[in-house]
Amino acid sequence: MLCYAMQNKKKAHIWRNVLFIMADDLRTSLGCYGDSVVKSPNIDQLASKSQVFLNAYVQQAVCAPSRTSMLTSRRPDTTRLYDFNSYWRVHSGNYTTLPQYFKSKGYFTTSVGKVFHPGIASNHSDDYPYSWSIPAYHPASFRFEKEKMCKGEDGKLYANLLCAVNVTEQPGGTLPDMESTDEAVRLLKKLANDSVPFFMAVGFHKPHIPFRIPQEYLSLYPIDQMTLAPDPDVPKLLPPVAYNPWMDVRKRDDVQKLNISFPYGPIPKDFQVRIRQHYYAAVSYMDTQVGRLLSTLDDLGLADNTIVVFTSDHGWSLGEHGEWAKYSNFDVSTRVPLIFYVPGVTTFHDWMGKSTFPFIDILAHLFSCIQEELCTEGDNLAYTFQHRERGENEEAISFSQYPRPADAPQVNSDLPDLKDIKIMGYSLRSWDYRYTLWLGFNPKTFQVNVSDVHAGELYMLADDPGQDNNIYSDIDHRVMMKKMAGLPHVSLI
Repeated sequence: MLCYAMQNKKKAHIWRNVLFIMADDLRTSLGCYGDSVVKSPNIDQLASKSQVFLNAYVQQAVCAPSRTSMLTSRRPDTTRLYDFNSYWRVHSGNYTTLPQYFKSKGYFTTSVGKVFHPGIASNHSDDYPYSWSIPAYHPASFRFEKEKMCKGEDGKLYANLLCAVNVTEQPGGTLPDMESTDEAVRLLKKLANDSVPFFMAVGFHKPHIPFRIPQEYLSLYPIDQMTLAPDPDVPKLLPPVAYNPWMDVRKRDDVQKLNISFPYGPIPKDFQVRIRQHYYAAVSYMDTQVGRLLSTLDDLGLADNTIVVFTSDHGWSLGEHGEWAKYSNFDVSTRVPLIFYVPGVTTFHDWMGKSTFPFIDILAHLFSCIQEELCTEGDNLAYTFQHRERGENEEAISFSQYPRPADAPQVNSDLPDLKDIKIMGYSLRSWDYRYTLWLGFNPKTFQVNVSDVHAGELYMLADDPGQDNNIYSDIDHRVMMKKMAGLPHVSLI
């Protein structure tokens, strides 16, 4: 993306601005990724004119570590952020962020909604003034997300997981992502005719829990048409250390009433189906906000000179493996959408006047780059925009990790504080397998002991795409250990 944005002005097409959109807890449950249930017409429209990466994986499936990793291009073992409780510039290193780089090149940079994880992890400032030209915007209505805002059958208000609402009855008659879209639209209109190029990051809160969304979106997913996950049971050979007990889901008022056993549950099947219904409805609600944003970009004449990126901080389990939420190394938690719209490269302007991104109201419709070396721990895939991949690359590896405080699930297994981390699960994902080792970890020295193997997982995806049959005990691990040892910036002892 950096290479395209900084294109030499002598080239035929100039990409002046960048619109970076990030969803929260969004797995690849989108039509453009082959999901036949979800209704996501605006993101699908974006994808139809974009380069869509089908196998993008985050480095750690939880908000602050993933967002910090993505925006600094550093792995969690480098930022040393595995929880929410430290600021990388103080705790690890003064790494340049993606928006900071654009700012240093003369761009006006602005953050709307949840981009960096708020709080300690971004210095209580969303990394302003380093990353942003002006202070980050956060929607005022977000402060109600964790309060009792969900009307129960008895008419009382609860802090529920399932929280479809009448928006007119909410404080201010709005919801956080609606507010963020309004602010992003306002800024786009202000910046449209400015002489300074912009990098605008817009972070949507949904489909993150609670599912406090406009109630009308549930009608898109009739409950009698919703199904359970294809693999709703905990795999027999899943190491206990690999399981996440979804504590944030358990704490919600409506889930507590179900009296679910710890740590494996399960959630009653009828409630599982309702969770899935609400998640999909939340995706469609978020898709509508993306549509509003893109249609504004189009209306302002910015669609032909603005790169648009759409992604998510991590995925979310919807009952697969008997798990909910994120906090694991499985594909459903680590795989994310990654979509790049580059005018003149991934699509061409319609000179007949047809809109690039006409808004789709889902409810109504029931290259050559400059050679600049950047500090990064990732690979530059800009060449793929002009030279498409031909088949699977057997050596291509995505790397993720997740910390645990103990071998067996306990109340802090989902999100242990740094001081409590005893085990680190390092996971390799290739085109045909996922291999995970749960290794001893010292939180004081940040070192991993490869000889202290607590558990392992190996899933061969051709026969086991859902990653349910762990064959770790059946194979010779010497080749895999060589791959693991060859990964950059992992402190091994």
